[in-house]
Amino acid sequence: MADAVFHALLWASGALVLLILGAMIAMLAYDGWPALRHFGVAFYTTAIWNPVTERFGAASMLFGTLVTAVIAVVVAVPVSFGIAFFLTEVCPQALRKPIGVTIQLLAAVPSIIYGMWGALVVAPLIAAYIQAPLVALLSWLPVVGEVFAGPPQQFSVFTAGIILALMILPFITAMFVETLESVPAMLAESAYGIGATTWEVFRNVRVPYGRTAMVGAGMLGLGRALGETMAVTFVIGNANRISTSIFAPGSSIASVIANEFGEAQSGSLKLYSLLQLGFALFVISFIVLAISRWLVRSRLD
Repeated sequence: MADAVFHALLWASGALVLLILGAMIAMLAYDGWPALRHFGVAFYTTAIWNPVTERFGAASMLFGTLVTAVIAVVVAVPVSFGIAFFLTEVCPQALRKPIGVTIQLLAAVPSIIYGMWGALVVAPLIAAYIQAPLVALLSWLPVVGEVFAGPPQQFSVFTAGIILALMILPFITAMFVETLESVPAMLAESAYGIGATTWEVFRNVRVPYGRTAMVGAGMLGLGRALGETMAVTFVIGNANRISTSIFAPGSSIASVIANEFGEAQSGSLKLYSLLQLGFALFVISFIVLAISRWLVRSRLD
């Protein structure tokens, strides 16, 4: 009897997760459908978001979400590589554990703390010491210059991407360290035995062995960056428009939902549009996380 109850509880626990996930998908798909029915495919191709005239389009939010996430991954992955390389190959044993614990603590910092710190401290520094030199260096180039054009601004898509990079950095670094440490010692020792340097072992043995899992770790970081809300809301500028410059203010799906959900009236087209935005974010995050999990597990298994 006890075994039967135990097994029933286990099945119920597993089923609960599926029920919660299914309930979320059903709610977002059903409640967001009126917006998609009203605007059609234009909901995802229009950048206009005007609650006064009740015209809603998700293009600018999709653009901001994807661009900030890509900036975050482009910045965070190389830095994570450097930290993981230091911890696994160079760092003295006595310092490895304190630094590892510090990375874990950074991963546990609430996102709203990152947002406030980013708005008050990081954004002014980025505008003065990163954006201004990049504008002077790259804005004159054809095509590429459009991406780095415009006056430096504290609150922009670029600043949001940098804050996201700082947030996903501990997460990706921890995954990289775990992957590099899973490389069989025999492989590294064999390379050292034939005279390879530390850098050559890292580049030719450890990285190729864990390459798939590292790509998966980067995708997991991308998945987290896509759905981040509060930190991005503080620093992205919250302007519902698409600009070719990453130094211009923008918006993301999560920031728009956070800013406007409380003002949307029940049964209004605005509320349906926000729910449809949530459904789009769910689908994008689910696809990215599914790919990353598949990449990580295919290697670690």
